[in-house]
Parts: sequence; C-alpha cells; structure tokens
Amino acid sequence: MKSFPLLLSLLFLIATVPLRAQHRDPQLHNTTQQDDVPDEDDLEGGRSTQHPLISARAPRIVPTEGMIHATEGLLDAWYVKEYMRIDPSLPDGPNPAVTPEVYTDRLRRLPTVIEMPYNEVVREYIEQYTGTLRSSVSFMLGAQNFYIPIFEEALEAEGLPLELKYLPIVESALDPTAVSRVGATGLWQFMTPTAKRFNLTINSLLDERRDPLKSSTAAAQYLKELHDEFDDWALALAAYNCGPKMVRKAITRAGGERDYWKIYPYLPNETRGYVPAFIAANYVMHYYCQHNIPPMTIIQPAETDTVTITRDLSLHQVSALCNVSMEALVAMNPQYRTDLIPGYSQPCALRLPERAISYFIELGDSVYNYEAERYLTRRTQVEVAETARPLSRRERAAARAEAQAEARTTAETPVDTPTTAPDRKSSKHEKRHSKKEEREARRSKKHKKERTSRQVSVRSGDTLEEIAKKHGTTVAKLRKANKIKGDRIKPGEKLRLK
Repeated sequence: MKSFPLLLSLLFLIATVPLRAQHRDPQLHNTTQQDDVPDEDDLEGGRSTQHPLISARAPRIVPTEGMIHATEGLLDAWYVKEYMRIDPSLPDGPNPAVTPEVYTDRLRRLPTVIEMPYNEVVREYIEQYTGTLRSSVSFMLGAQNFYIPIFEEALEAEGLPLELKYLPIVESALDPTAVSRVGATGLWQFMTPTAKRFNLTINSLLDERRDPLKSSTAAAQYLKELHDEFDDWALALAAYNCGPKMVRKAITRAGGERDYWKIYPYLPNETRGYVPAFIAANYVMHYYCQHNIPPMTIIQPAETDTVTITRDLSLHQVSALCNVSMEALVAMNPQYRTDLIPGYSQPCALRLPERAISYFIELGDSVYNYEAERYLTRRTQVEVAETARPLSRRERAAARAEAQAEARTTAETPVDTPTTAPDRKSSKHEKRHSKKEEREARRSKKHKKERTSRQVSVRSGDTLEEIAKKHGTTVAKLRKANKIKGDRIKPGEKLRLK
C-alpha cells in the first residue's frame, strides 16, 4: 500500500491496557434455559462472557470490549502525542438531555442499510458513549479519519453495508493491539481459530490479527459468511460476538423466532448489548456535535510506504541505519510481536516513512549485515562437540566437592549389608582433602557472586532479553534487581546484574 499517511501506520499501535475482570451481571433480565457455559463454538467470535457494569444507574448495560478499553493509555501513546490534538475551539460543554422522540428521529435519519431502531436499551448505550465514554469517543473521532478508509475498502470488496465500519469501535475502541480476557485480538477481535480460518498468520513472531489491512479483509469475509447464514444483519452481528452456534440455540429456544429483539432474552448477556452498542456507536459517530464532544484533530504527518522483507531482519538494524526511532517502527508495524521480522518464514511487509524507503533500498545488504551477530542470534547450523574440554582447577574442585557431598549423602542412607571398619589413615586424608575442596568451593561461590553483582550500561538498541542472555541471567531477575516494570530501558541507564 503506497502513500498512506504516517499516522495511518502509527495508529496501528495503541497502548494496550489490561482489561478488567469480567463477570455476569445479576441485575440483567432473568432468562430461562440460558446456556451460560461457553464451548469452543461459543468462543468463535472471541467473546461470550460478561463484563462489570459501567454505571449503577444503567442496570441493563453490559459493556463490550471496546467500551472497557481505557482511554488514558490510548492518549499516552507515542503517535497520539506526536500527531493528535484536542482543538480548543471546538465545543466541549455538558451533555444535553435528549428525549426518546429526538433519539428516534436521529436514528431514523442515519443513511444505513442495517436497521437502527430505538428502545431503552439502545438509549442506555448511547448515554454511555455520550457521557462516561466521552474522552474515548473524542479519540476515536480523530482516529477514524485513518481507519475508516481501510474498513470501507474491505467492506466494499464484499458488498457489505458501510455502517459496519463502526463495528471496531464496539470491539476494540480502534486499538489494533487490544487483547480481550479470552484472547481475542486486534481491531476486529478475532479468536485464533477463526483468524486462521480466514488465512491470518499467527505465530510467535507474527500476529496478523493486529494488521489493520489484513484483519479488515478477514472480518468482512466473516461478516458476509454470517449474513449468508442468518439473512439478517442483527443476527449476523450477534453471531460475530458469541458465535453462530449460540445464536442458533437462542433461535431454537425462542420457538424458531429469527428476530434479534425476540430472541434477546435467550442470548448471552454481553451479546444482548452488542447490537444496541453497535447502534449507539453509529449514533455517536454522527451526532457527537449535538452532545458537545470535541473530536481530536490530526497534525498531517509524512507519507509512508512498504518494502517486502524476504530475510530475517531486526527492527533495531532498520532503526540504526535508516534514522527511524524504534518507537516509530513498532507503531508502524504492530503485527510483529518481537523486534524480529521473520522474512525467511514468509514475505513480510515493513512500513517506513517515505524518506526512509529509498535509503533502505540504497543500503541493500548493509541493513541486514549491520551488527547481525548481535541482533540476529538464531543459529541456522551448529557443530556438535566431539570431545569434552579439559576442566579448570576451579571446576575440578567443584566437581570433587559435589562428589564428596553425594558420597556423604549415600553413606548416611541406612543399608542392610554389613560394613567393615574404616581405615583411620585414609579417613584423615579424605578429611583434609575434603576441607581443601570446600575452601575452593567457597572461593568459587564468592567469585561467582562478585562477578554477577556488577553493573552494566544500557547501549542504544539493547533489550532486557539481550542483556540477560549476554550476562547469564534472566529478564525476571533483571526486573527484580532494578525494580523495572515492563521492558522499557534507556540508553546510558545502569542495570544491576543479579
């Protein structure tokens, strides 16, 4: 894809905020014959368990994943601070009261194929978006300028209603790195089995559920498949949320009714709110001005483009030679789960600012070869040692001490066979020898302790994993010794090795 604004790429990474624990809401409508135990098909859409209430005054609200995705983390993300602003000239007043008649009239005016009816449940979701979630809506109004063209292109390719472009608001609050409690990931919140069924690659290094372009194509295909089965968009959306099996069960329990609002009591709690939340998302993205919600505005960034990578390459190598920060590279390429682009596994796209594209191409093999022994540590061939190397004096002493300790343990174990009297001369010699070995072992232990308690300076591009591997320790020990939360370290920082 050529000539996408940089922010389109940067928005691919939004700080992921841990989701709060989910539970069932006892205040929701009581249902009979409700199947509350999800099975494999129930989780196909990536959800089906419940969330805590957003507000005590809205007892029927069960928030979707997108509604509980905290805005604070989004606004602290690097690209938001670089390229998005709140326009102080835009209205930011109180949320006015709206009558049911006005809500009904506004929904009726939406240019949609999918039915957008009004009821009290829809009202409660609208009031959450225009009230509690105002800051999240403000962010999404800015971000939509870059995501919506991607969504619309994917939906158009399958001949689907364009109002489905607002479904990722319900799913992920427009966060491509969002991960739900049950593992659904990305803008469209795909579970792994469904994602793989639609040809999205997921492995230890690559997760294309976080790729806005590829995941949008897969989501459009899945939505078309669901609509082809149910021939009703509300039912198709419900199936996207909880899986088609649960919708079929609800239809059966409702006596064959195929109207979402009639099978409503037989659906999982979160799915009951899913279609109302989708209607509310369409409402707020059109009528935010009437509720005094100011959208974030965009500072036009540089253009970007992609190059195809067919060999393993570290983002650190690209950052060092192409003068692009690691933070920007990670933001532009959220599909990579580590700093390694696995080009040998399959052709991979690397997105860069256009100014860096030509430079990357000119550098050629220089990028791949730059400090390859440091950043590309996976070996393709290894030699097997045929003979053991001679042990050092310290290693021999440690081995003898270990053997002596094992011998003492064995001697203390009761046996039934008779023993002979000990050789007094031999016993004295062994005792002196054992004390010498113990002294050697203590010196070895002291030396090891002194060696591993020193400090190391963080160099540009270093990661905790690389430092731990180089100095024979673990990331967990580094975090504990230096009171580090997460993986962020700064060049020049001193780390205690433990």
